[in-house]
Amino acid sequence: MKRITHYVLPAIGLVLLGIVLGVQVNSFTSDDDIYEQFQKLERSFVIITRQYVDPVESQDLAEEGIEGMLEALDPHSSYIPAEEVQGVQDTYRGSFGGIGVMFQMVEDTARVISPIADGPSEQLGIMGGDRIVEIEGESAVGIGTNGIQDRLKGEVGTTVDVTIYRPGAGKRYEYAIERDEIPMHSINTSYMVNDRTGYVKIDRFAMTTHDEFMEHVGTLQEQGMERLILDLRGNPGGVMRSAVDIADEMLDEGLTIVETRGRERGMNSRFQADGGGSLEDSPIIVLVDRGSASASEIVSGALQDHDRALVVGQRTFGKALIQKQFELDDGSLLQMTVGRYYTPAGRLIQTPYEQGNQEQYIERIMEDHQNATFHPEEYKESIPDSLMYNTTHGRTVFGGGGIMPDVVVQPDTTSLTNFVSAINMDFAFARDWFMRNEQQMRSTWGDDSEAFLNNFATPDSLVTAFWDFTEEQGVSYTTNADEVEPGEGVFSEAEKARSEEEVQLRLKAYLARQMYGLRAARPTLNETDPVYREALSLWSNAEELAAYHTAGRE
Repeated sequence: MKRITHYVLPAIGLVLLGIVLGVQVNSFTSDDDIYEQFQKLERSFVIITRQYVDPVESQDLAEEGIEGMLEALDPHSSYIPAEEVQGVQDTYRGSFGGIGVMFQMVEDTARVISPIADGPSEQLGIMGGDRIVEIEGESAVGIGTNGIQDRLKGEVGTTVDVTIYRPGAGKRYEYAIERDEIPMHSINTSYMVNDRTGYVKIDRFAMTTHDEFMEHVGTLQEQGMERLILDLRGNPGGVMRSAVDIADEMLDEGLTIVETRGRERGMNSRFQADGGGSLEDSPIIVLVDRGSASASEIVSGALQDHDRALVVGQRTFGKALIQKQFELDDGSLLQMTVGRYYTPAGRLIQTPYEQGNQEQYIERIMEDHQNATFHPEEYKESIPDSLMYNTTHGRTVFGGGGIMPDVVVQPDTTSLTNFVSAINMDFAFARDWFMRNEQQMRSTWGDDSEAFLNNFATPDSLVTAFWDFTEEQGVSYTTNADEVEPGEGVFSEAEKARSEEEVQLRLKAYLARQMYGLRAARPTLNETDPVYREALSLWSNAEELAAYHTAGRE
């Protein structure tokens, strides 16, 4: 299998450093028109810096010009100033001092994609979808990705005050966050669901991800794993090589994993499986959602196109652009799109965009996701024939934006538990309750997370206190069906009674997270997860797909 050494598919809001290559202007100026346009740009720069009415910082002007050029290209090309390159390197190598969030800029505001597992922000309850609006009492709106990173990163042990706006609640929340050494493990959770089924969640793709994956898979196989749930939800991508290597573990020798195409000859490559992987015969179910992007889509797309795994969840993000990093003379970097990747069936799953129109791009992603999730059949019927492809065994799959799951699981937006969890109400309650009862909890359970998960039962008094807490936060309950307005926080008493068991599990999970971290909480949280529960009912479908490959080798 051809190895990738030069290219990465950066996670949104989390830049990963790859190979840096020097660029000389005159090497690109053989075309007369290019040289003429460059002279115009150079002349304009000199005139502005020397004759503008006020003094102009030449560095600022140059960087603004570079960023302006990149913004006119595509949504994922970017500029990294020299002073930020070391921080990028630290992040790529595994740790840095910060608050532990991955974010992307939506219009002029930083939107949290997800907090890093067990980082300071995750522990305080900051969640995906939150908007960072103030840092240290100053507005964080309009200062850009680099400005956000500069203000949030810092020495381990120092504190930064952050104000977030949570759209679901319509409220602002203030946090004093102590910066910590942010762990950048790719895999924070793996466990045996039952005596046959393993579960692995990959949170990002870094240089170490394949090694981590093999370690976790090996442990699960020692415990009897025969089939695997691979959870890529919320995984914004990262290093392409790791995605290829992980897909290789599940695919037969010679099968295409991904194809890359670009203007440079070196970008036109096809990457194929070596064979002999540790999971070639195992039934696989892959979980995805709109936060699954880039390298996550390489894995899910390859497995879907070869009928190797059943893909379950919601449509993925739709990022198929490949960035390469070029070093400029002052040590800054151009992170510029140089190619696109295509799935084995030939699909380009990049969400369409207009050059220079970031707002339109995000709106398109959100609109497509809404339609694909809540009206999947209509969404598929709206896709033109030119974007329909066939898998190895004749199933229809789609290009033009993201990976459409084989089985779409729609969230129940009218349920009480969805309402309270969407604004993190159950987490906030559990965290506050734990802070008041930490000594008693730790004296009872100590460091034995397994004993806690096996034996702790959420007491009725705690659930009652939670319902009281929800009412304090504006939720109300009624016996009059005509008054029920789930979207407005009004639910029936019958709905509250139906939600009791799920609330008990979620409170238990969040207490486990407070005591032992997310790794301990994930199995219990999964029990309340509709996508996960649906996946457990679909093993016959996954086994049918796996049989195609075992039969082909007999």
